[in-house]
Amino acid sequence: MSRELQHFVGPVREPSNGGRPGWSNSIVGARSSTQADSGSSEDEAASEARSTTSDCPSLLSTTGEDNLGGDAVDEQGQQEDFEEKLKEYVDCLTDKSAKTRQGALENLRLALASRLLPDFLLERSFTLADALEKCLKKGKGDEQARAAAVLGLLCVQLGPGPKGEELFRSLQPLLVSVLSDTTASPAARLHCASALGLGCYVAAADVQDLVSCLTCLEGVFSRSCGAGGPAAPAVPAGLHGLLCAALQAWALLLTICPSTHISHILDRQLPQLTLLLSSDSVTLRMAAGETIALLFELAQDLEEDFVYEDMETLCEALRTLATDSNKFRAKADRRRQRSTFRAVLHFVEGGECEEETVRFGLEVLYVDSWARRRVYAAFKDVLGSGLHYHLQNNELLRDIFGLGPVLVLDPAALRACKASRFEKHLYNAAAFKARTKARSRVRDKRADVL
Repeated sequence: MSRELQHFVGPVREPSNGGRPGWSNSIVGARSSTQADSGSSEDEAASEARSTTSDCPSLLSTTGEDNLGGDAVDEQGQQEDFEEKLKEYVDCLTDKSAKTRQGALENLRLALASRLLPDFLLERSFTLADALEKCLKKGKGDEQARAAAVLGLLCVQLGPGPKGEELFRSLQPLLVSVLSDTTASPAARLHCASALGLGCYVAAADVQDLVSCLTCLEGVFSRSCGAGGPAAPAVPAGLHGLLCAALQAWALLLTICPSTHISHILDRQLPQLTLLLSSDSVTLRMAAGETIALLFELAQDLEEDFVYEDMETLCEALRTLATDSNKFRAKADRRRQRSTFRAVLHFVEGGECEEETVRFGLEVLYVDSWARRRVYAAFKDVLGSGLHYHLQNNELLRDIFGLGPVLVLDPAALRACKASRFEKHLYNAAAFKARTKARSRVRDKRADVL
């Protein structure tokens, strides 16, 4: 979050567990992914976007984690080779072939998620902004979706400094335009919603930018709630992912929203979000439930004895979803849904949020509130497998999650502490033998049965 925005809206909530730093893991049994809705058409579009091949050179197989144990000379050589590839990708963004541009965008997305490249990006921020603008303006669905994903990662890389603010401010109107265009590809709108929320969270210059983004995102999912109606209107399956992405991006911005705006949002949105609990999409139902828990948390911060008027109806709906055993739903979906809504119901009724821990490297991240859970999930969705690397090395994420300065560790000492593959094999073999003996004694027919 930019320093200017912190001046307007204040710092993000501190944990209520005795001052211990940490944020709650978004995996309370349900991974809040904006593209994880089984059967939705935008999933197919997104998967096709990822699998598209191109004439652009493929990304180097080495990642940031692969380099942690290498020699300094090797790392420097790999970094130079890596940046040469990145230069080719940037050049490919202006290629005449849409297939080549899409391949370059995908390779850039993978590179930005797996490594920190601040110097490389600062030197080419104008070139990248111009190329992404053209991709968003003139490209079609897949290209727009990838350009939006790259934009979100650029904001994470550049952070809340002047370059990050300038990049987001220049491309924000385009994101809003594509997101609001009902004729645009659902996959493109989905990624624009996520990029708009993440970019605003990281690089918004003032509170007006925050409010305008909140209004835009709210307008996307509110239309599906059927304001004033007894039930949520039927929504095409192809739009479920878009609504989920808009709702989650909106919830992310609520975590830095001024308290003066929160009270109005509570009165307006709590009844509407309850209608989304009856959606046909399991992912949208879970996103609505987590957002309801977040709104309750924010309301309790404003008013300790906050009471929702229709509390009985809400708790009954949450309890039904927490114990849902309908066989027509996929087993994995039922498990995720029950786990999520058990946590939501536990918080709404008792005010206690389950704490979870995230271990990365030699550090541990504690996640113990719904606000922090939403922020962690947003970065996890955009960074994927590169999240742990960024938690270790990205100053922006370490500042957001209260992890302190980047730890400087001696690679040689790390290698000395790390067990070899042979030592791990011996340990696992010994553990297996001990476990087998213990179980054999219990299974022996001659063992005493109490």
